[in-house]
Amino acid sequence: MSSGSTGPIYFGPFEVTPQVFLTTPHSFALVNLKPLLPGHVLICPRKPYQRITDLAAPELTDLFQAVQRVQRMLARHYFRSPPDSTPSSEQNGTKNGQDVAVDGSPEAGSFNIAIQDGAEAGQTVPHVHVHVIPRIRGATAKEGPGPGDQIYEAMAAEEGNVGGALWDRELEKLRLKIGDRPEPGGRFPSIEDSERHPRSAEEMEAEAQLFRSVLEEMEEAEKESR
Repeated sequence: MSSGSTGPIYFGPFEVTPQVFLTTPHSFALVNLKPLLPGHVLICPRKPYQRITDLAAPELTDLFQAVQRVQRMLARHYFRSPPDSTPSSEQNGTKNGQDVAVDGSPEAGSFNIAIQDGAEAGQTVPHVHVHVIPRIRGATAKEGPGPGDQIYEAMAAEEGNVGGALWDRELEKLRLKIGDRPEPGGRFPSIEDSERHPRSAEEMEAEAQLFRSVLEEMEEAEKESR
């Protein structure tokens, strides 16, 4: 796996090369133009398949290995105690003498992992993509146990309209190629979120570079542990 890209990378009709922070033989991962929560990223097959069932077995395996890799990277970045805090026994991996989640591990938080497989499910870019969203304890995690999570409602509403946001950004350059603006679908009752705005190219490139650096640190740590 590589934390860089070797040529133009497209998400549907949109070139997203500066947003890409991980490439594999069959997949790539990119930061999101309008993330629902901090760390919300997308993992896609390199070929512009529209449905999960279009992927061959090696491509499907590679895609979900990339999802796991990105989860570990996001956990390393988001699920760690602040540098000036003293980790508790739980964060150090023990509670009442038993092993628990280690600080910076995927088990030290939670993730939403979702695929909108087809337009009727809310897919607005006709290119398979896996949403990976870290849920940080004490910050962005779901409140309380039980069913129901607004993140899925947001994903199906305008604020989760990945294709619409990219279409807006590329309107003048790509309008003749991509046709009418995609609309969200497969929605639950919508959530009003007028404060969310598309990020600038500079903001997304900076986040992509940050995630590349975390991946490189993670790879070095893995080599040392072998």
